[in-house]
Amino acid sequence: MKKSTINTLIGSALAAASGIFVYRAYQERNAVRVEPDIDMYNSSEIDERESVDALDDSAEKGLSQLDSAYRDEWQANAFPQTHKEMRELEEDN
Repeated sequence: MKKSTINTLIGSALAAASGIFVYRAYQERNAVRVEPDIDMYNSSEIDERESVDALDDSAEKGLSQLDSAYRDEWQANAFPQTHKEMRELEEDN
């Protein structure tokens, strides 16, 4: 092969390699970093642990920490806790 053809092939290969290098560097610079999800509502581990207040509060016995958190939300928002309370609310309406 002619020397000019070999130089052209080598130059093209180097240009392609540098183009790939620049593209990857650009991707890394603009990459969005996402922190791992630490929300307890998505954790199966929290759903297996017993409620922290189980020894102090008889209503918490048998509940997991996740169930306890939901119960706290329901109480804060005055959501009925039992079927009896739900029936009473339906009768009032």
